Amino acid sequence: MAYILNIETSTTNCSVAIFNDLNLIEFAEVNTGDYSHSKSLHVFIDSILKKSKIFPKDLSAISVSKGPGSYTGLRIGVASAKGLCFALDIPLISIETLKILSQNLLNKGIVIPCLDARRMEVYSAVFDIENKMIRETRAEIIDENSFEEYLNKNQVYFIGNANEKLKKIITNKNAEFIDNYFPSARQMGLLSFNKFKNNKFENLDNFEPFYLKDFVGAKWNPNQ
Repeated sequence: MAYILNIETSTTNCSVAIFNDLNLIEFAEVNTGDYSHSKSLHVFIDSILKKSKIFPKDLSAISVSKGPGSYTGLRIGVASAKGLCFALDIPLISIETLKILSQNLLNKGIVIPCLDARRMEVYSAVFDIENKMIRETRAEIIDENSFEEYLNKNQVYFIGNANEKLKKIITNKNAEFIDNYFPSARQMGLLSFNKFKNNKFENLDNFEPFYLKDFVGAKWNPNQ
């Protein structure tokens, strides 16, 4: 029996969940439209531990969504997960964010989870009907030819917060857009438990989020 605390903060959605093996025990989530996760995350963790009557010392591991996604969101989630692991002396598990998102559409067909990046760019990966990754995670600029090797032969399901961007460009009849889904800790239970069983843990000393791209901030203007 393993109690695993799962943390997902890669987008504007902030969520945490406790699983006992594959069984969801408690869950908390909020999407405020910004990245104020530092205000919600530890409140949520404390709340679901109390509701489930599980003490921190009872946790077997911490699992965190590793990216890609928001630089700020990922940084907050990973820092919190590593801090808990150090404090409790338990292992850290990391899960690819797009793999988490794809869990919402198991056994549907070709699934392409996409997260919004800058301008016409998205973070995407491709999964088959058995939820196996058949194309690695990329940051790519979308045009009318994007994903055509899959769309020309299959029904393809797009899921994630990049759908509004994709709908304007991808008009293939085989494209189906599944809206209003964000990566969530609710979908992390199976993925984190499988890694726990197989001892697939991260090195706490050097683990960093999978940003995929360098952070680009606003340029400082000394005249402003």
